[in-house]
Amino acid sequence: MKAKDIREMTAEELNAKLKELKSELFNLRFQHAINQLDNPHKIADVKKDIARVMTVLCEKNA
Repeated sequence: MKAKDIREMTAEELNAKLKELKSELFNLRFQHAINQLDNPHKIADVKKDIARVMTVLCEKNA
């Protein structure tokens, strides 16, 4: 997900996206634990997306 796209979202949309990404991260970690994850780099990508969303949320709140 691009930072440009994230900045265009409203705070409510960002909170929804953050919740969605956190649940996706949980599912990826679970798949990794039982050795069913095809691409382990996906975990790092989701973590970075979570960080981007949280950064933009903090910017909007300040």
